[in-house]
Amino acid sequence: MAQNKSDGLKTETIKVWGNCESCKQRIEKAAKTDGVTRAVWDIKTKMLTLTYDPHKTTSEKIQKQIAAVGHDTEKFKADDKAYANLPGCCKYDRRK
Repeated sequence: MAQNKSDGLKTETIKVWGNCESCKQRIEKAAKTDGVTRAVWDIKTKMLTLTYDPHKTTSEKIQKQIAAVGHDTEKFKADDKAYANLPGCCKYDRRK
């Protein structure tokens, strides 16, 4: 789900798999790349709300950054090595 704002920023909500507060910190840190003004992940719903400048980044680039730190997103699956490096409490049930 995406919305364009009058200030040129885009707000989007995407599914990101994780379990705990450590996941939240890791996901939000990975998402806050150049052009991202807001990244908030909800532990219960597993939804990440992003606000970003579409002239500086894309949803796909942000999701790839999140996958690179071990968390699967709607479009990108983390590689097995990145997932294996997560702490035990952060190892979520992976989709096939």
